Amino acid sequence: MAHDFQHDIDAIARIDAIPTILDVVCRTTGMGFAAVARVTEDRWIVCSVLDNIDFGLSPGGELKVETTICNEIRASHEAVVIDSVADDAVFCGHHTPAQYGFQSYISMPIIRKDGQFFGTLCAIDPRPARLKNPEIIGMFKLFAELIATHLDAAERLDAARAETLYERGNKELREQFIAVLGHDLRNPLGSIASGVNMLKRTDDEAKRAQILALMEGSVVRMSGLIDNVLDFARARMGAGLFVKEAEPKPVEALLDQVVSEFRSIHPDQIIETEFDAAKPVAADHLRLGRLFSNLIGNALTHGAAGEPVKAGASTAGGELVFWVANSGKPIAAEMMGNLFQPFVRGKTTNEQGLGLGLYIASEIAKMHGGKVEATSTPHETRFVFRMPLTRS
Repeated sequence: MAHDFQHDIDAIARIDAIPTILDVVCRTTGMGFAAVARVTEDRWIVCSVLDNIDFGLSPGGELKVETTICNEIRASHEAVVIDSVADDAVFCGHHTPAQYGFQSYISMPIIRKDGQFFGTLCAIDPRPARLKNPEIIGMFKLFAELIATHLDAAERLDAARAETLYERGNKELREQFIAVLGHDLRNPLGSIASGVNMLKRTDDEAKRAQILALMEGSVVRMSGLIDNVLDFARARMGAGLFVKEAEPKPVEALLDQVVSEFRSIHPDQIIETEFDAAKPVAADHLRLGRLFSNLIGNALTHGAAGEPVKAGASTAGGELVFWVANSGKPIAAEMMGNLFQPFVRGKTTNEQGLGLGLYIASEIAKMHGGKVEATSTPHETRFVFRMPLTRS
């Protein structure tokens, strides 16, 4: 993997003290060029620079690493200090001063806490300078250690932030998991509770059998919804969802079950249906029921009081289509683009749920190769789900 030198440049740029350090280096030594360089086995990149001699480097600028003395410092982890190249027994014939035209030079290795070599704090000038004294060398060593300390601290902070984001993501996942349970189990649980109350009040065997059948259907849906919630959690953790396709069969009985649940829970609200979906559909029928339930629930929540919610389904034209419509205030234009995001809620005073219904419906649609779309006018708000009857 290629090294991200821009990350190193940015890391040095975030250290507010660097410009001051370079200024102090130049003022104290009388040298005209000071820099913090990132040095690796094959690259020399300047991260920050103060250039008063027109050497010609700016952050991101590069020298061939083999032409630099810093390359030798990378190998030895030892500082190099030269007062005057012409008078220095070791470096008077060295190729680097001759190539870059400097006489004085000092470079201190920047060593991270874990022993990793980052680069150098260096300075050069075409004139000789008095550098070989404890004060100058001590200053450079102190500044190099300060830079390394800042880099280590920034890395720890970045790691802590990443951990915080990770934990925040896990917290959101847990909240969504609990919210989905509460949101999606509300209707079948309400239907069962309503059925229990009705059973207490009737001795009519035919009526009791009808109520028990409705309750049994709700129990089956609850079991399927719990499986779907587990899949939802898997999707949020990156494992992905998969469609549990059943043998092709019509969906009308499923849709009737969903509507019956809502009618038993909301006896004062009118739900009108137009189902013409006799063709068999190969799909995850429990999830399709969940999608339809969420669209109905959304319409009942936001529809005008006393006005019917209308719903329909068809299997014409090679598509399975669900639609749900309600009257009432139109959806605000600024909300339309975010309708299918989790936890997006309207501003109606009778708002219930946690803003997951439309998001879940949209995700189920995608799983089936389909989509949910919305239109909203002062006359009607309508959600339409479409999916192909035959998927490749």
